[in-house]
Amino acid sequence: MTFHYLQSADDPRVSDYTRLTDVHLRKVREPAEGMYIAESSRVLRRALAAGHRPRSFFLAEKWLDDLADVFEQFPEVPAYIGSAALLEDITGFHLHRGAMAAMHRPAPVPLPELLAGARRVAVLEDIVDHTNVGAIFRSAAALGVDAVLVSPRCGDPLYRRSVRVSMGTVFQVPWARLESWPDDLGALREQGFTVAAMELTSDAVDLDDLAGRNPDKLALVLGTEGAGMSPETLAAVDLAVKIPMRRGVDSLNVAAASAVAFWELRPRD
Repeated sequence: MTFHYLQSADDPRVSDYTRLTDVHLRKVREPAEGMYIAESSRVLRRALAAGHRPRSFFLAEKWLDDLADVFEQFPEVPAYIGSAALLEDITGFHLHRGAMAAMHRPAPVPLPELLAGARRVAVLEDIVDHTNVGAIFRSAAALGVDAVLVSPRCGDPLYRRSVRVSMGTVFQVPWARLESWPDDLGALREQGFTVAAMELTSDAVDLDDLAGRNPDKLALVLGTEGAGMSPETLAAVDLAVKIPMRRGVDSLNVAAASAVAFWELRPRD
């Protein structure tokens, strides 16, 4: 393997790693260039275990031994090495989680293929906080959700904060970005899914009531953190569902609510 020792923050070979703290830039650039950033050695290994292909590695010299087996597995992939100060100049923050890698984005999975055999699906409408997106994916992976669908304006599940918060579980749960919202909810209904919106409405049923019905196929729609579910989406679902609250609390953070709902609505047979 050939290691490239960096001398300047302006080295064009590491352009994949520049301005990683510029959220707007990275949200536009990474999908357009077919790449994403895997941050930390653990996340990197989970990406590789999922079959994702690296474009390059980016690390301080002290992490070389820790990833020696990875470098042996991908001898053709360049590894760029620099001092902690230089790497921080390039990325915009201090690296303290080991190596990073620029990864090729996997090809999108067609929706019919994604839904084949699925019984529990999470649908994220316009959830823009990448921490919440990552946390929802982690709960989905842990609690048996078969697939995740994200609306056109939802945060990128492969944005580095989403990936990091998910602890790499975003690579384990099949997902797809919908193109026509909320019309694409009709495709779920055509596949036999009951579509439920997690929303506090006057006619919302309690979570345990829906769990007792044990629908064979269920798609749970989770709304954006601030405004909640859009009226158009509420009109397109079969029913609304709520978590019964106590002590005057009217709602939970969307990531926390997703974990409660995924567990309670798991298939009972």
